Amino acid sequence: MDHVLDIADRYILTPYVYPASWPEDGALRQVISLLVLTNMGAELLYLGFAAFSFYYVFDHRLLKHPHFIENQLQREIRLGVTSIFWMSFPTVALFFAEIRGYSKLYDNITKSPSGWPGVMLSVAGFLFFTDMVIYWMHRVLHHKSLYKYLHKQHHTFKIPTPFASHAFHPVDGFLQSLPYHIYPFLFPLHKVAYLFLFVFVNIWTISIHDGDFRIPWPLVEVINGAAHHVDHHLYFYYNYGQYFTLWDRLGGSYRHPSVLLGQGPLDHIRKLTVAGKLRR
Repeated sequence: MDHVLDIADRYILTPYVYPASWPEDGALRQVISLLVLTNMGAELLYLGFAAFSFYYVFDHRLLKHPHFIENQLQREIRLGVTSIFWMSFPTVALFFAEIRGYSKLYDNITKSPSGWPGVMLSVAGFLFFTDMVIYWMHRVLHHKSLYKYLHKQHHTFKIPTPFASHAFHPVDGFLQSLPYHIYPFLFPLHKVAYLFLFVFVNIWTISIHDGDFRIPWPLVEVINGAAHHVDHHLYFYYNYGQYFTLWDRLGGSYRHPSVLLGQGPLDHIRKLTVAGKLRR
């Protein structure tokens, strides 16, 4: 986040916001700046990409599904916006530790153990690590002793829209985001790659809630997409993964997408429509 903070300081915060007596490397100023930038960035990322996905990707026939609840869009957005706000406080504590030099983030390729191949390897490591940790964390959040207190809010939406992507209890949302923040404290990662991955994971989270169930056939058994994740919302005990199906397969929780078997939400709507026409 120090690159983002430096740019904000140079062009906005130092010339127009803070008094000259507040040094750019002051802890209080950095924390305040990080809170504002994190909230603005995360909320705009969420609302912007979720709105784009809802209007241009999401299949609006799903709004007719019996499990689509009253005022669902408003409830998803309200919970998502509120959750991001409260999540920003512990997140900023981690960002602050990063800019103070406690992480293994670096900005010079020569500091990478293996140059550009090392950067690519660290990105792959990030995806593998976060997918693994989120899978097991997600399963724990489904345990009966925790579920009703934390994760149940997200599962209110059995037919999610892209706005449900960040609609979590704040503690639940932060816990599931924690692997993303822990990784650069454990392993070397380029700062620009980290920013790219931060944006990527947010967009990916939106995409698995976007109601577009099409999957290129070679990837069906590998990638955890919206077709897999909607079954998680509908059937609860399956497809906990974030990006891949690997850990669901190893953990015995993989379910082949019902949409590919003619048993998905749109198939249910079509059957109800046909039944309604026959009754008339």
